[in-house]
Amino acid sequence: MTVLRAADAFALHGRAAVRHALASGRWQRPLRGVYVTHNAELTRHERWEASLAACPPAAALGGLSALELDGLQGFDDPRCFVVLPEGADRPRLPETVTHWSTRLADTDVHPARAPRRTRTERSVVDAASWTAHDRHARAIVLASMQQGLVAARGMHAVLDRRSTVLRAGLVRESVLDADGGIASLPEKDFDHLVTLAGLPRPARQRAVRGPAGRYYLDAEWPELRVAAEIHGLPHQGVVQWSRDLFRSNEVVIGGPRLLFFTSYVVRHEPLVVLDQLVRALRAGGWTGAVRPVPVLTRDERWRQLRAAARFRDAV
Repeated sequence: MTVLRAADAFALHGRAAVRHALASGRWQRPLRGVYVTHNAELTRHERWEASLAACPPAAALGGLSALELDGLQGFDDPRCFVVLPEGADRPRLPETVTHWSTRLADTDVHPARAPRRTRTERSVVDAASWTAHDRHARAIVLASMQQGLVAARGMHAVLDRRSTVLRAGLVRESVLDADGGIASLPEKDFDHLVTLAGLPRPARQRAVRGPAGRYYLDAEWPELRVAAEIHGLPHQGVVQWSRDLFRSNEVVIGGPRLLFFTSYVVRHEPLVVLDQLVRALRAGGWTGAVRPVPVLTRDERWRQLRAAARFRDAV
């Protein structure tokens, strides 16, 4: 270990040796009570270890910091996120964000990994709770599952224990999407929205043949020359994304107006989805009436997701 608390450094090397290493410039003390056993510039992870060492011993790295150490890619954040025991003094440390928690036992903190950090599922839930935007929270959950860091069962277990955490419903919804989404498939949500609004029923999964092969449209109104694609997950790689773009181009060339919606906007911004869909249908010649659509509150959506998760565990 290159980053040591003062007590550990003294126990391992002796107080006199530590003072001599510091005075000679071989060691450094970046924070009060924290020693580093070299004199080079600290890496980002060493800075995080130093911040953690300056906190109470029961503290742990959490959120995006813990996730990066566990292998999450694509969410680099220079700040250090630390979970403190509830009521502990919050040290003033550079680029460090602290949160209090009453849950810092082995159930939530990994007993063997170093530096000390929350278990991966807990880290995902915390990171999604602490970020400023719902879309970023959803991306963290989906990426963590796509990259194989967490599984649905473990995520549901954490959410069951911490059901009042901020964005618990959104996190559970994202887990269901990533896991195949029983009773919460994006296409079903879209179909439900179309039905509520009284829009004409689309053809589902109609095959379209192009130069590169056969494609299937999620929803199409062929007589109005309108089609829609609903994406439950972000693209998993540049190659797949590029192929999907070419596929979309082939559909549009000589074909229908093609609209794209994510499962997030279908569920959380249904009026925006309806506005674009109705305008596309009107441009194709549809003149029917649109019924008002009730928008679920966050609590109503959360109850639906809880029921979906219980049903999934039962089958």
